[in-house]
Formats: sequence, structure tokens, C-alpha cells
Amino acid sequence: QVQLVESGGGLVQAGGSLRLSCAASGRTFSSYAVGWFRQAPGKEREFVAAISWSDGDTYYTESVKGRFTISRDNAKNTVYLQMNSLKPEDTAVYSCAAENRRLLSDLEDDYSYWGQGTQVTVSS
Repeated sequence: QVQLVESGGGLVQAGGSLRLSCAASGRTFSSYAVGWFRQAPGKEREFVAAISWSDGDTYYTESVKGRFTISRDNAKNTVYLQMNSLKPEDTAVYSCAAENRRLLSDLEDDYSYWGQGTQVTVSS
């Protein structure tokens, strides 16, 4: 059974930084894709970024390019989302998701395993 546990959320001022972690367990993740999604109050969940565990390929939604960086640490079975230059509109619950697939996807239906989420609040 795949388990994903997010951490690193919190309250930060606009322009600040946070690093989210997604610790994975239960499988060998060498063939998995891992994505970060976020859901703001009253809005639908949206894709943020994804990474291929095998080769490190990455994919970002346009609104976070140049500000967010997704990476992974194979030894720790952990995927990170480094978020810089945060804006109030980045406020949301951030969740990581995983799927045993090579190709990266921005569709939440393409991911079978989800963490519980971590709150990120950016004050103006």
C-alpha cells in the first residue's frame, strides 16, 4: 500500500518561501510519477507540478514557473516542492499524489495515491 505524507506548510508573508515535503512509503517508486496539486477555498483542485522519479523530468503549471521547483531525493523516498516569491493567491491546501506511470500528467484522475494535504497560507 502506497502512503504519502506531506509536511512543511504554514503561514508566510508575500514574497517569502516554503518547502513542502512528500514522504512516500510502501513501494519502490523508481517507475512512479509524483505530482503536487492545490485547492483554494471555494475552488477546484488544480495541478501545480510533477516529477518523474526515474529520470527527474519535471512539468509545471504556468502560474508557478520560475517560482516553484519540484525535486526528489531517491535515498529518502521524498519529493519536495520549493516555493519562492509566494503570493496570496498561492494560498491553498497542497497535496501530493503518485501513480505508477512514466509519463507526467496534470490530471488528478491520473493519480491513484494521495496524501492528506498541508495548508499553505500567504498573507499580503
